[in-house]
Amino acid sequence: MKKALKLACITCAVSLALAGCNQSNSLGSSAVKTEQTQQVKTYGAKTFFDTTSIMGSSFSPSGDKVLVSSDESGIYSLYEVDVKTGSKTRLTNFEDSTYPVRYFPNDERILFTKDSGGNERYHVYVHEVDGSIKDLTPGDETRAGFAGFTKDGSQFFISSNQRDAKFMDLYRVDSETYKVSPVYQNELGLDVGAISPDGRFIALSKNNSNKDSDTYILDTYKKNLKPQLISQHDDPAQYTPETFSADGKYLYYSTDAKGEFSQMWRYELATGKHTPALEDEWDVTFIYFSKSGRYQVSGVNADASTKVSILDTLTGRQVAMPALTNGNLHGVNFSSDEKTMAFYLNSDTSPSNLFVWQVGSNKAKQLTNTLSKDIDQNDLVESTIVRFKSFDDLEIPGVLYKPKQANRNNKVPALVWVHGGPGGQSRTGYRAMQQHLVNHGYAIFAVNNRGSSGYGKTFFHLDDKKHGTDDLQDIVYGKKHLQSLEWVDADKIGIIGGSYGGFMTAAALAFEPEEFKVGINIFGVTNWVRTLYSIPPWWESFKKALYDEMGDPATDGERHRAISPLFHAKNITKPLMVIQGANDPRVLQVESDELVAAVKANGVPVEYVLFDDEGHGFTKKENRITASNAYLNFLDTYLK
Repeated sequence: MKKALKLACITCAVSLALAGCNQSNSLGSSAVKTEQTQQVKTYGAKTFFDTTSIMGSSFSPSGDKVLVSSDESGIYSLYEVDVKTGSKTRLTNFEDSTYPVRYFPNDERILFTKDSGGNERYHVYVHEVDGSIKDLTPGDETRAGFAGFTKDGSQFFISSNQRDAKFMDLYRVDSETYKVSPVYQNELGLDVGAISPDGRFIALSKNNSNKDSDTYILDTYKKNLKPQLISQHDDPAQYTPETFSADGKYLYYSTDAKGEFSQMWRYELATGKHTPALEDEWDVTFIYFSKSGRYQVSGVNADASTKVSILDTLTGRQVAMPALTNGNLHGVNFSSDEKTMAFYLNSDTSPSNLFVWQVGSNKAKQLTNTLSKDIDQNDLVESTIVRFKSFDDLEIPGVLYKPKQANRNNKVPALVWVHGGPGGQSRTGYRAMQQHLVNHGYAIFAVNNRGSSGYGKTFFHLDDKKHGTDDLQDIVYGKKHLQSLEWVDADKIGIIGGSYGGFMTAAALAFEPEEFKVGINIFGVTNWVRTLYSIPPWWESFKKALYDEMGDPATDGERHRAISPLFHAKNITKPLMVIQGANDPRVLQVESDELVAAVKANGVPVEYVLFDDEGHGFTKKENRITASNAYLNFLDTYLK
């Protein structure tokens, strides 16, 4: 439920024409061809979640192992993967998920993060070489994060709100003794964006509004620790620090000041000169460098898929990748000697798999096989990018999944899928939950309504203070587009979504009660009056931007009440399912409790699944299986 979050998945077009696979910009119902009914084997949720989710690609200092987090045991745990054999060694065994940060630069100690039961109060831990664990950021109310190593590995940086729950201060940690020293006391609500390789310069950002942000440089060698503004501008624009160059001479930052889409620029610290670094027809979403700076890795959010480019800065040419299986490349990382590259490939029909490649060789080695051995990949469905016209003729994009069983003679039920945010984006790539439903004959249309990221800043801001109104109509018109498809059962269309998408689901049932036959609300906001007052304290630096978008609860309470489904629950007459984590710090359990009670009072079928050990999103595989089974059973009962 946070608008300007960075896109998590990165995909590639390094000599691979991947992003455009099976995509169409058609506005009509012909975007997906009618086919004969296909025989498809169906699989249960447990089989889909026998598939392994994996993340992380940090090399050990010697380059012989890669650090990952995998949920193959049922919970995300740390593993070391042997580069030569692909064998895995489990390193952690907590009740809660553990997420990799990286190896120490000069030895095989490991940094990782973990919260408690999904409460998002992450701590930074060290996994020592002997297997012991040390919490570097203790405290029940502490939230902390890793901010980077110095180039020589002698020190690293962490951010923490231990002084003030609302603000993340910056600390320096000695790599040998773990002695913690304060670097910057954050009294101004700034966020740490990047740290120079020598640890001298800190790049900071500040949200002025949801359209405007600034970038600052802090020189820690000066006695007066006053951040210097480097993003002077007159018109509203976003300026966000990304990374420093390997030699520490330049800060790279993204900005949308030059047009509809974000570009990457660089700032020369010695002269204060700004020069363009990278631009595209879509948002340039990230840039970073290998240890010496020889390789530049960048990503572009191109129509719901991210294209990754890898540049050899010595030659100025794109790195020629070996032949790879179809998929989108992401998670690129280099060994310290820059001779080996780790990366992932992911597609609609294949979860992420880890590869390693000796740079310049003609073949990459696949180290994992994450798709369940019981699933035939040919039974899974590739998406299609389609566009339709909304109520005001605005073109709205979406990601469409057509069940293989569907045709004009075998019309299937469908779901409009609404992403989180506000301002998220539905994207291509493998998702077990979606494939499970599509496999069982439900079409899914993931609509990127106005206010979604990835389609320019004008489109992004079209829903500002219009939530539950104009963006909801985009969802309704997405349903109308589904009804125009000859293979969709026009009378059997539901709505589903998580977080902000859960709010939109409940809003659709409350404010457009005859449009959708059923709704599945996954930890969605139901009472904006309460939610905007109860946001986690560490969101303080983001609060101004959030209020600019959603409205300040102190002055916009009446509108918030008007768009909150809870206060209009008497209008909900269609079957509703609600899924909630008890430890959710963003959307409190009471949001779901009250909606369920209110809709039950209408005599409407309501199913409620509450996970006592989850937060805003479900990390435990057992719970994801339970939820997916619940979705399917509910839909089979009330929609099919």
